[in-house]
Amino acid sequence: MLIRIPALLTPEEVRHCRLALEAAAWQDGRTTAGHVAAQVKSNLQLPLDSQTGQQIGDLLLDRLGRNPLFMSAALPFKVLPPRFNRYEGGDTYGNHIDNAFFTIPGTAIKVRTDISTTVFFSDPEEYEGGELVVEDTFGQQSVKLAAGDAIVYPGTSLHRVNPVTRGTRYASFFWTQSLIKSAEQRRLLFDLDQSIQGLTAEQPEHPRVAALSGTYHNLLRMWSEA
Repeated sequence: MLIRIPALLTPEEVRHCRLALEAAAWQDGRTTAGHVAAQVKSNLQLPLDSQTGQQIGDLLLDRLGRNPLFMSAALPFKVLPPRFNRYEGGDTYGNHIDNAFFTIPGTAIKVRTDISTTVFFSDPEEYEGGELVVEDTFGQQSVKLAAGDAIVYPGTSLHRVNPVTRGTRYASFFWTQSLIKSAEQRRLLFDLDQSIQGLTAEQPEHPRVAALSGTYHNLLRMWSEA
């Protein structure tokens, strides 16, 4: 399931974040890559203890927590603090699948990477290349969104970032452990929730709304790991 979340951030928020990212101190992105991923990774990342990253990350998590589409698609249980990368001058990240678990820095808490999220801070016309290419059961999809938009996709997907041959691509990336481990069950719940929301908007007094809502929450209870 590949879900685009448009305008997660306002243009003013994007500008503020972008200025902070441009002024930040970056390091070799391979410092956070596993042995296999480090062989195909060439980019820059903010250090995990970067104050700039923490401040922007808090903003992203706040906006996602208020976003009905993200909440419906991800059903978040735990979220790894957002990380930030920068691609330029031919930087790329070849085909890889993310680690199954990451530890929240400074804690012993592990987050299972059920769902990946990328938030863009550069508009498509600012750089050439840099497409996020995701391959899964739904086929291969190339993603290059407007600054402030986000894309949500399965953490189990094989994916890559194509070389950036002009300009600079700034983005945030992070993972969510869902209340629902199964991608198939998450998709069914998402489709059901979207149908309920559509019916509620069109016919709020329809007698089936309460019944369908009850079915949704009973399935959530049955499948949830929390």
